[in-house]
Amino acid sequence: MDEFDALAIPGGFEETNFYEDAFSEEFLNVIRTFDRQNKPIACVCVAGLVVAKSGALKDRSGTTYHFEKSLRQKQMREMGVQVKHNERIVEDRNIITSSSPETALDVAFCLLEKLTNENNTREVRRKMGFTY
Repeated sequence: MDEFDALAIPGGFEETNFYEDAFSEEFLNVIRTFDRQNKPIACVCVAGLVVAKSGALKDRSGTTYHFEKSLRQKQMREMGVQVKHNERIVEDRNIITSSSPETALDVAFCLLEKLTNENNTREVRRKMGFTY
């Protein structure tokens, strides 16, 4: 894993076995390795639960899918995460978590900024047609 600079984890649906695959010990060890090496880990939506399950978010701040009576956020809290339930995106050191699929592009830009810099991210956004 040394050849990778960051880990980006998309969310998924329970019906497609997302949790079964993502909660595998093999993948949880990948997350732990990236966290130990202080490499950026970006999570969209329920992917934050996977990082929480790995232990990397214990006693740290994060968020996850916030609909359906906040069941996923409750699960995250039970894994020792300080859940920021009103935040779209939460950054805690090297880990980025988000509250819904709608945040995917913003998470990508946060990750890009961690890997490069603010000016580069601003330029990429501009070239993609974003005006904010």
